[in-house]
Amino acid sequence: MRMSPSRLFELITNVSGVLGDLEQTGIRVEIGDDFAKYRTLRSKLPSRGPIYPMFDVASSYIDQDNGFWVCGFNPVGELIHTQAVRLLDLDGVSLGEHLDMHRHKYITPDTTPDPDHTFYSGPEALQTITGKVCYQGEFWLHAKGLGGPRSQGATLMLSRVLLKIMVCAWNPSFVFAFVPQKLAAKGAHLRYGYNHCEPGSWLHGDQQLTEEDHLIWMGAKDLANLLVRTPQRSHHVTNASIAQFAKPSIDGRSCLKA
Repeated sequence: MRMSPSRLFELITNVSGVLGDLEQTGIRVEIGDDFAKYRTLRSKLPSRGPIYPMFDVASSYIDQDNGFWVCGFNPVGELIHTQAVRLLDLDGVSLGEHLDMHRHKYITPDTTPDPDHTFYSGPEALQTITGKVCYQGEFWLHAKGLGGPRSQGATLMLSRVLLKIMVCAWNPSFVFAFVPQKLAAKGAHLRYGYNHCEPGSWLHGDQQLTEEDHLIWMGAKDLANLLVRTPQRSHHVTNASIAQFAKPSIDGRSCLKA
């Protein structure tokens, strides 16, 4: 989709302001669509485990036409943030049908005895999400106590960067992600800007619960309402607070799966 000059200017103005705020928290953002490079960057975080197949060029076809990634680096150049998005063509196909067909690309490795007979169930939105759909995942942000990036409100700002570019590039009808049940119960989806959160579970063929993941999602109107609001500005960060997470010990925690 070709972007008009006025829309391009709007995108640059909006995103540059958020990127400036992120720099105040000590995060330098890099955005790219070379997923071979992303795989290399991601390999520097061994404690997180492998990339999910949806964003791994070794398992899926993903390039500039259907995906991009956002990475964040601290003042000494260490990777402290990742996230990615992928465009899905679900024209005439519901999200539920898509997940049934491509379950292997969404199931967390080693969580089920038999991926071939494991399926995702629960959310009503599985039947209504269709058309041009985006999948946001791989979201991880290092936490380093008070003064760290999370306490400076970086989570919403980083998610906003990806969502704004996503809307301008593809104008999807829906965007969705998965959040582990424990984090969803704490309202994690709200920190990413999502206003719909439905309980769901990965079940083995005999109805054995293998993993609880909530489905979080937004429609086009939800996205428009989110992005039209003035971005939340971070509080001023001192050099001392930045130094608190300048050399992190990677904790590997992630809120948005895959």
